Amino acid sequence: MSNTTLIPPTSGPAGPDPAPAAHGDDGAPARPEPPRTPRLRRLWRGPDADPAWARPALLVLLLATGVLYLWGLGASGWANSYYSAAAQAATKSWKAFFYGSTDSSNFITIDKTPLSIWPMAISARIFGVSSWSILAPQALEGVAMVGILYATVKRWFSPAAALVAGAVAALTPVAVLMFRFNNPDSLLVLLLVGAAYAMTRALEAGRTRWLVLTGALVGLAFLTKELQAFLVLPGFGLAYLLAGPPRLARRIGQLVVLGVSTVLAGGWWVAIVQLTPASARPYIGGSQNNSFWNVLFGYNGFGRLTGSETGSVGGGGAGAAGGQWGPTGWTRLFNQAFGGQASWLIPAALVLLVGGLVLTLRRPRTDRTRAALIVWGGWLLVTGIAISLGQGIIHEYYTVALVPAIGALVGIGGAVMWRHRERWFARAVLTAALLATTIWAYTLLGRTPAWAPALRPMILILGVAISIALLVPMTRRVGLAVLGAGLVVALAAPTAYSLSTARTPHTGSLPLAGPASAGRGFGPGGGGGGGFRGGPGGGGGFRPGATNGATNGPPAFGGTGNLPGATTNGATANGGTGAAAGPGRGGGGIGGLLGGTTVGSKLTKLLQTGDSYRWSAAAVGANNAASYQLASGQAVMAIGGFNGSDPAPTLAQFQAYVRHHAIHYFIGGGGLGGGPGGSSGTSSAIATWVAAHFTAKTVSGVTVYDLSAPASSTGA
Repeated sequence: MSNTTLIPPTSGPAGPDPAPAAHGDDGAPARPEPPRTPRLRRLWRGPDADPAWARPALLVLLLATGVLYLWGLGASGWANSYYSAAAQAATKSWKAFFYGSTDSSNFITIDKTPLSIWPMAISARIFGVSSWSILAPQALEGVAMVGILYATVKRWFSPAAALVAGAVAALTPVAVLMFRFNNPDSLLVLLLVGAAYAMTRALEAGRTRWLVLTGALVGLAFLTKELQAFLVLPGFGLAYLLAGPPRLARRIGQLVVLGVSTVLAGGWWVAIVQLTPASARPYIGGSQNNSFWNVLFGYNGFGRLTGSETGSVGGGGAGAAGGQWGPTGWTRLFNQAFGGQASWLIPAALVLLVGGLVLTLRRPRTDRTRAALIVWGGWLLVTGIAISLGQGIIHEYYTVALVPAIGALVGIGGAVMWRHRERWFARAVLTAALLATTIWAYTLLGRTPAWAPALRPMILILGVAISIALLVPMTRRVGLAVLGAGLVVALAAPTAYSLSTARTPHTGSLPLAGPASAGRGFGPGGGGGGGFRGGPGGGGGFRPGATNGATNGPPAFGGTGNLPGATTNGATANGGTGAAAGPGRGGGGIGGLLGGTTVGSKLTKLLQTGDSYRWSAAAVGANNAASYQLASGQAVMAIGGFNGSDPAPTLAQFQAYVRHHAIHYFIGGGGLGGGPGGSSGTSSAIATWVAAHFTAKTVSGVTVYDLSAPASSTGA
């Protein structure tokens, strides 16, 4: 294999796509067409210009990724029950499908735009509502992400560079976590990688249609997870502004077109929602005034950066150490909570990014290598900075958005340096990248010393030895062997973490990748408290601000530690549910808010008797309500939305629903309501009113009120 197999020359302006061969249009006899490769053989062999091993290697990579992401998928149950309930609702109501309602009777929406719900709902409509049908779309999105990332890198570089990029992305622990889970992040990442492919095509010939597609895919990513989708645009825009083939004025105009297509692709749903009368649509979850703009520019948008998140868990505002969700700063991606998720190869990616930019410094403006480094480097830096400095709600799994950029930079940068290995600078960059990876892997593995203890010294010894060897000039064959060994060492630790992640079921709203360890994960007011492992086999951990699974209103929320309807170690307290199932789950307080509730068979049967009601039951907090809805198959009203702090419904509206026999039962406990985390107090007011006017009974260890049988005639 020649050096050009690893990376073809990419300097100089990219010309237009080659025109098809002439077939006699000028009157001359047409040249005979070459024999066509059979389709099946072409599928296996790939383009004739590729090495014979390239396509089989890609198919093996995709197959292995599919097995890793799909194997044992159902063990996580409903995973994030909040989104699973919305997908279930969408199978029963197209209105719920469109708006992303948490229940089929369309009381309130999820606190994000709904695009991520649609693949799950379509799968569940086709195959029936089950854990597997809801989780499988995310796994397939992961396989597609790896395939598109490969195609993007290979277009300008070599199959080897593309395979490295795909393997790094597929084997990053947080990617394994999120592509086996049903949060919006999986679809977000897939759409953004598709946008990077479209931008790559735009940079080749300067055609506007590819910029339109880039903007459209970013707009769809906005409909998946709102403003986070826009973090790739600075890198995309800078790359095209500097390296796009057309003249400067045209490049600027084309970027305006990209922006317009982004707004149109992401704004049509927002326009419909905002123009629809509030009485004709569900309440907009996460808002304090039933407006999507309130969500976008507050709790679920800029508030993530500033910490000003009215209606959020914890209420907003930065603590002494930075944000309420842990310490902020430039090292956040590498700290105890975030480090093991995606940072394994970030040092290598940064070293190779800087090295590649230095190497291409004097190349022509349209140099493709530099353009690719700007696209992916801008993605990594802007997204990484936003996560690092954000003072609002930031979860560890958000780092999955960094994964494609890390993979691309490692693949591209490694191939570029290998191609110039006769230069001491390139060899030094390769050495620095592998040495940084080795030392960082050694450090991260030290945070879980009891887990796979033999792996840590092995990586250190081999990594240092291979790093030193890369400094020495060597023959191509020996160099390939050394470089391949270095890649194996670099991927060993994240692969081990990924396998541990795939073996571990995950439930709740705050999953973590890798083996359980002390001090990982945090919540409001926590700077590294226990993690919300959640789910069987997921490890216990502690809830943020709580002790040994207690959920009676953590003082970190600014409260007294006594939220109405909360539970302590699963025991009934203050009229709570008593349904907590140990650390990471629970029916009250923050446990019920973030982790869902275990529902007994007697309560399930009781809820299934309410077919004549619009809602079989109402419960505070959407995760709490989701558990009962998924167990019974009946619509359950999520009072106060995800956090239990949305002012919906008001007490008067709830009383009207009860008078008109729209709600059969009220389930005690769950959510934060209008307590320290909320701003309206409506959830607490409703719970108090129900307790005062209806008789409580215990079913499957849960406090239930029959709203069709008031204890007194007043108020109902």
